[in-house]
Amino acid sequence: MANVISDETIEYVGILAKLELSPEEKEEAKKDMGRMLDYIDKLNELDTTGVEPMSHVFPVNNVFREDVVTNGDDRDEILANAPAKKDGAFMVPKTVE
Repeated sequence: MANVISDETIEYVGILAKLELSPEEKEEAKKDMGRMLDYIDKLNELDTTGVEPMSHVFPVNNVFREDVVTNGDDRDEILANAPAKKDGAFMVPKTVE
């Protein structure tokens, strides 16, 4: 285990994460963080020449559709359902005095 995590680092991470760790939990966290960093070092040993960088594992496509109006001239049909209408608009009771 080449990566040794200091007690100060564990304290700082605990403060950032708003954790209150017991001394045993701090020792376990030090070991866990050291193992994580060792694994990252192991991954850095891989030869990645010719491998394109990517931001996602799966291809990400824009899922939004074009904003096309398909039912824009239905005013008369919509107003046909209104209980009261005036000058091409819904007529509603006054709510503010």
